[in-house]
Amino acid sequence: CLFVCLFDWDENNYALGGFFFCVCVFPKDTTMSEEGGLKALILVGGYGTRLRPLTLSKPKPLVPFANIPIVEHQIRALKRVGVDHVVLAINYGADVMKAEMEQIGKNLEITITFSKEDTPLGTAGPIKLAEDILKESKTFFVLNSDVICEFPFDKLLEKHRSHGKEGTIFVTQVKEPSKYGVVLSDENGIIQRFVEKPQTFVGNRINAGLYIFNREILDRIQSGRATSIENETFPDMAESKNLYCLDLDGFWMDIGQPPDYLRGAELYLSSLEKKNDEQLAKQPEDSNSYKVQGACLIDPSATIAPGCIIGPNVVIGPEVDIGAGCRLQNCTILFRSKVKSNAWINKTIVGWESTIGAWTRLEGVTVLGEDVTVNDELHLNGARVLPHKTIKDSVPEPTIIM
Repeated sequence: CLFVCLFDWDENNYALGGFFFCVCVFPKDTTMSEEGGLKALILVGGYGTRLRPLTLSKPKPLVPFANIPIVEHQIRALKRVGVDHVVLAINYGADVMKAEMEQIGKNLEITITFSKEDTPLGTAGPIKLAEDILKESKTFFVLNSDVICEFPFDKLLEKHRSHGKEGTIFVTQVKEPSKYGVVLSDENGIIQRFVEKPQTFVGNRINAGLYIFNREILDRIQSGRATSIENETFPDMAESKNLYCLDLDGFWMDIGQPPDYLRGAELYLSSLEKKNDEQLAKQPEDSNSYKVQGACLIDPSATIAPGCIIGPNVVIGPEVDIGAGCRLQNCTILFRSKVKSNAWINKTIVGWESTIGAWTRLEGVTVLGEDVTVNDELHLNGARVLPHKTIKDSVPEPTIIM
């Protein structure tokens, strides 16, 4: 603030009168867009074939991950940075998803709408299709729905507003960059180019599938045709030095396939453990009850009989019933499933309302769909079992059970 005082004086230096005024300049609030709440688009995509048989019963965004629908993890994080409207870009399933997404929106006090493609539009076309909503805010987020991480969108927003260019993307480091498109940037984060699946080492930072853009990007995308944001829009933005990157802190995983879903759960639980998160299961007070080893999530409505050892990296969903003497590790047991006594489960996803027989052994990234029954004393290794099946024989090698 600047104070200014003006006085009139007589010849004897006595003040005849005066006045003062103050000019104050306050910094602009950059926590929200000029128009109010921010907008976001989540690229939900198609049929979720990579995550079958789970997606035969539920659209992929609604498949639980750590006892919350996959897409809800992202929506909660967006809500925390001021997003008030999320658009789900989908190819199919809006009718199936509508009721549950409306409830999620109501619980989180955020608007959720669908943008349905009549024909596939790639990864940039859906952004253009939702233009009328996204352009309501100066900046908006775009996310790939399969990604799980700690979602530090506040840091992405801060970085984006610091440089004022059209776009900023999160990048993450991987051990095997030859499987991905590598992002090369200068010391200020200005992206110089992309190298698709390099056979010689050029870097290990890849596109993490989490972006923020100014609405000017909408002018770069043509309406009505399939467009790749990775192969068309991003290189064009990089050439004009309009695209920046920011290193993503913490873990990152694309959980669109069962092995990666299980690995993502492990990383997610480890993140909660580092923060001493209260969600994590604690040892029961009764010493004669079950034991918890490592980071686990156990829904309060689940029941676990004495003699069980749970963990590490176990997620037990609502109304699950675990019989006596079971050993569970590196697995997810979904809603209302029943595991009978002395079962041994490792690296497995058990679908909703399934039954696992006594003395069974499940391992090797076995995935059971909804309402699957596995009879007593069987061994399943890498089995993918479609919904509503009864397994009467062991499956010693990875097999799809139709």
